[in-house]
Amino acid sequence: MTLPLDDIRVLDLTVARAGPTCVRQLADWGADVVRIEAPTHPGQPGVAGEDRHGSDVQYVHRNKRALSLDLRTDAGRAVLHDLVDTADVLVENMRPPVKGRLGFDWDTVHARNPRLVMASISGFGQDGPYAARGGVDQIAQGMGGLMSVTGEPGRGPMRVGIPVSDLASGLYAAVGVLAALHDRERTGRGRWVRTSLLESMIAMMDLQAARWTVDGVVPGQEGNHHPTLLPMGCFESADGHVNVAGPSGRLWRGFCTAIGREDLLTDPRFGTGAARHERRGELNGIIADVLRTRTTAEWVEVLTAHGVPAGPVNTMDQVFADPQVTHLEMVGEVVHPTLGALRLVRHPVRMSDDGGPAATVRTHAPDPGEHTDEILAALGRTADQIAALRRDGTI
Repeated sequence: MTLPLDDIRVLDLTVARAGPTCVRQLADWGADVVRIEAPTHPGQPGVAGEDRHGSDVQYVHRNKRALSLDLRTDAGRAVLHDLVDTADVLVENMRPPVKGRLGFDWDTVHARNPRLVMASISGFGQDGPYAARGGVDQIAQGMGGLMSVTGEPGRGPMRVGIPVSDLASGLYAAVGVLAALHDRERTGRGRWVRTSLLESMIAMMDLQAARWTVDGVVPGQEGNHHPTLLPMGCFESADGHVNVAGPSGRLWRGFCTAIGREDLLTDPRFGTGAARHERRGELNGIIADVLRTRTTAEWVEVLTAHGVPAGPVNTMDQVFADPQVTHLEMVGEVVHPTLGALRLVRHPVRMSDDGGPAATVRTHAPDPGEHTDEILAALGRTADQIAALRRDGTI
């Protein structure tokens, strides 16, 4: 099967989640990814204590090959430089000073392979007062403003249940890599793509950031309700919760009709979006009393019939049992030599001729160093040379 990036080789020098998220985008679209990690001993966990057969690693590192390599040694750095000569992209997310010590800073790799695109993801940026700090998602969630607008009013800051800044920085970096590869076709030269958890988190604040930079408003917490539009939020039903969105125009009219409160349409307290926002507590209270009278499924049916977006609040098992999710074939299957069949969430983007979800979930996450001999042989290392590298601990 031909995939859009199957002529691109990527060197993966990432750890944790932000960098691997970037690389996974490229791997899913067919790039030949060589994941480079320090050698480990039998039974020893990988980087950051990873369980290589755990669900998280199998999802994050699928569609890759693995090379064990000690970059602290001269021989290890020589192998890396040979790989740089053959690569199109190098992705790393170590603290800025580390790559210089290990021999793959931008100046070094660019001088060796001017066509190489390098992507660097850091906690706070490649320079500046916080550049040398290590960064993790929750720190970025706090510093980037997300925790200040998440949760119920008066309850204090609340983290989001997924690593938003990790995922956002990985996705933004992947977009930057693709843009740099396109630019290389015109210029013949690679670019250094840089982002950070903090920059990406701020960018993800979107309308909340714009409310400050444009309007001078410091957004607060609104719980499960939209910060500026209503009714748009999560309400209790007779048997659970239901999300609804009927903030204006035909949606507002359809919503009021669906819940049997057409009187709200002529009530001067709620006649405009601004008025509804000003009296949001009062309006949400009225709506909450109505929505508690029927089940989630009943409300979804009647609201949908009136053209108003509505849906349940699903647990993960319910997500994958949903008929629309089943129709979308959001799960792809691979076979792991030890674990057997694995069901992994596929890449969410399709193309008209991509052959379906199987195009994005092709191989299991490799065990540490699983492809070391294969990769080194392709670089021209002989069996004796590979054995010597193994004896001295370089691989």
